[in-house]
Amino acid sequence: MTRRTPADLPARIQHYIGGSFVDSIDGDEFDVLDPVSNETYVRAAAGKKADVDAAVAAARAAFTEGPWPRMLPRERSRVLHRIADLVESRDARLAELESFDSGLPITQALGQARRAAENFRFFADLIVAQTDDAFKVPGRQLNYVNRKPIGVAGLITPWNTPFMLESWKLAPALATGNTVVLKPAEFTPLSASLWAGIFEEAGLPEGVFNLVNGLGEDAGDALVKHPDVPLISFTGESSTGQLIFANAAPFLKGLSMELGGKSPAIVFADADLDAAIDATIFGVFSLNGERCTAGSRILVQQDIYDEFVARYAAQADRVKVGYPDDPATEVGALVHPEHYAKVMSYVELGKAEGRLVAGGGRPDDFPEGNFVRPTVFADVAPDARIFQEEIFGPVVAITPFDTDEQALQLANDTKYGLAAYVWTNDLKRAHLFAQNVEAGMVWLNSNNVRDLRTPFGGVKASGLGHEGGYRSIDFYTDQQAVHITLGPAHNPTFGKGA
Repeated sequence: MTRRTPADLPARIQHYIGGSFVDSIDGDEFDVLDPVSNETYVRAAAGKKADVDAAVAAARAAFTEGPWPRMLPRERSRVLHRIADLVESRDARLAELESFDSGLPITQALGQARRAAENFRFFADLIVAQTDDAFKVPGRQLNYVNRKPIGVAGLITPWNTPFMLESWKLAPALATGNTVVLKPAEFTPLSASLWAGIFEEAGLPEGVFNLVNGLGEDAGDALVKHPDVPLISFTGESSTGQLIFANAAPFLKGLSMELGGKSPAIVFADADLDAAIDATIFGVFSLNGERCTAGSRILVQQDIYDEFVARYAAQADRVKVGYPDDPATEVGALVHPEHYAKVMSYVELGKAEGRLVAGGGRPDDFPEGNFVRPTVFADVAPDARIFQEEIFGPVVAITPFDTDEQALQLANDTKYGLAAYVWTNDLKRAHLFAQNVEAGMVWLNSNNVRDLRTPFGGVKASGLGHEGGYRSIDFYTDQQAVHITLGPAHNPTFGKGA
């Protein structure tokens, strides 16, 4: 198949501040690479502190003086539903640009665009249906809770499925009445630039949404340290999360951080083996393996270990690697040559740490670009780096276990704790394992199927706080308790003497 380049690619990518597309104040730009050719296809404005200052000032003015925070929930809900409608109507174009920019297979990029619309629709409904707490002491006191938007939300998003992950943060931040400054990942700024037109057409007031492109150490750092940005939502690497935590500490900012993962998928001997193999193949090779919740450590009970490894390796070899725009492609190109080099270094390391049973290099049909064959290592020891460290690519480590206790020990034996997947037909075992595994999210006999009402987040090095459903409402609002005395005031008496 001949690769196709999207029509009407922009000549430049600018910031969007106060309702206008603008260049960086100092005129600086950076290259954006196409992950198939690794050639520059566009240059983007490189934001610095001055650009972030301008964006925050616009967002702050829209918060303090504009209508958005003071609109009724139903009014904001109508705007969010229009945003969802527009995203749905443009899903093919969004997917085309996202696939080109990030290397994601086009069919998976299309699914992510539709999920972005659903995220806005979900929070549009939630803010209308939302109820706040009220507590009564009959005849004496009434207590109730006011929720109020906090201010300017700083949103820092990653380069894997960027448009959808931006929607995860934008939808609840806007639904609750905040204004925002978005700093998208520098590897994939293309689809983020489309939000401005969508928001304008949907009727979002000027200044409520602002976008600053740039490097993390420049634009991201300035956003985290800005005194007028009271909360930061970040998705990315654990090491970057540590830096954000430290830089936000002097300002006592609200933080929500979904960080790295090295999630286990535990397959017991009584599992539905066909379903477990299909799910664990999808769980690590979908989205090019560039997913935080990937089940990249597969723990398999010894009784079925040899059969599982043989079948898994054979199926991994059949996963189709191809150009991102080919509808038949299941694994496309990794996002950037820097990331490709990192993943390939782990592939080479794995050849010394495990038994290579599938993949292990570049596909023969693709001598150029960031293409990696789905790679499977078996017999991986728990102290191996490919067992312990997040690779974030189409690479999986398989390790045997004998007992439930050993499986739990292996599952918990990393610094991460984002997700876990358990495959067993023993109901008691499944629930006990879920309670004891160190993970923010657990799927039993299922791949990663999200219910937007549930909390999303991890423990240990995988994150701080949770978003999703009412947890997002909690993060993006202040909760003010109001107390009303209904009867005579019940005051201790000081100062009247004997």
